[in-house]
Amino acid sequence: MGYTLNFAAVWRNFDFLLSGLMLSLGLAVISILIGTILGLFVAFALLSKNRAVVAPARIYVTVIRNLPILVLVLFAFFALPQMGLRLDKIKSFVLVLSLYSGAYLAEVFRAGLLSIPKGLTEAGLAIGLTSMQIRTSIIAPLMIRNVLPSLSSTIISLFKDTSLAATIAVPELTFAARKINVESFRVIETWMVTSALYVVTCFLIAAVMRLVERRLALPR
Repeated sequence: MGYTLNFAAVWRNFDFLLSGLMLSLGLAVISILIGTILGLFVAFALLSKNRAVVAPARIYVTVIRNLPILVLVLFAFFALPQMGLRLDKIKSFVLVLSLYSGAYLAEVFRAGLLSIPKGLTEAGLAIGLTSMQIRTSIIAPLMIRNVLPSLSSTIISLFKDTSLAATIAVPELTFAARKINVESFRVIETWMVTSALYVVTCFLIAAVMRLVERRLALPR
């Protein structure tokens, strides 16, 4: 094993890795924000008594959750243009990750909604609130508190999924690492540093989510 570690090539291109990391975070944040809005609507639809609303929501969640995200990425980038919908590589990936996160967050939110006592809705109606006011001012805030631990794991998982954007040449962290690896042939060093960036970022996301969870925790 005559391999000698040499990180010089990685440090020379470290700004490229950081640029890729920032893009990865940007992709994750935008997609999760869109996915959160979509997931909330779908979660309420799944619990609706109207079958015409429940059916499409259930089909969406079932289909998306049972397809590999890589297949969705390749379909959006290569197949959608053949159908007349042309998006650049970043927009097509954001579309996919938003739909993907929406399906998973819908199940997280649905579980959270089921944990809310039905008496709160009845109390809201009794004091004259509309159904929309009850959902936005009572149900949604309580639900968010209940699902924060699951939400944290989902957000971290979705951040890691941004690495799949490298398959369509989006210059995020994994793509940057592959480029440095090809140009420098420092395989071990490149992926060691890249792995460390992913681990540190995920650790920081988890720490922020734990802080949010403590701030929003109901007093006992």
